Amino acid sequence: MRKIQNNHINGLQILIGVAGLSLGTFVYLIDRPPEATYFIYFSKINVSLYNTFPNVFGVIGNSLPDLLHVFSFILLTAGLLSCQKKCSIIVCLSWFSVDFLFEIFQKYNAMPLEIIPNWFKAIPFLENTENYFKQGTFDIADLIAIALGAVVAYVILLTTNNRREIS
Repeated sequence: MRKIQNNHINGLQILIGVAGLSLGTFVYLIDRPPEATYFIYFSKINVSLYNTFPNVFGVIGNSLPDLLHVFSFILLTAGLLSCQKKCSIIVCLSWFSVDFLFEIFQKYNAMPLEIIPNWFKAIPFLENTENYFKQGTFDIADLIAIALGAVVAYVILLTTNNRREIS
């Protein structure tokens, strides 16, 4: 095992976070039509595996990206900050709040649509913000997945807080 030289990051947490994001990417590549996914639809090369494989993730694939998003970003953030318990709670609650609000605002989209600045339309990735709230689909299962992802991430943070090694 190779010890990370910089004691200011937790490499194991970052690695787990990247693994979660990778799994979430596979959900979009395999189980979602390319026109329904921003980064696939606008890709210069055809990266979609939709209809190439059977629906690998099944019904769980509907909410798995929501779970993995909050889970992964909690682990990445806490790993970069080398969080201990108090910091871990703050990171978990912060990312939970962001993901929770984005899901809620898909249902109650009047406020976010009013406050999105016009200059977002000129910036890659941000130009899709308005469509996210207009065309996004609210699902209570996504809220449950977000909560579960935050809880699982917190448990993993507690068990990996003092482990900074990557094999």
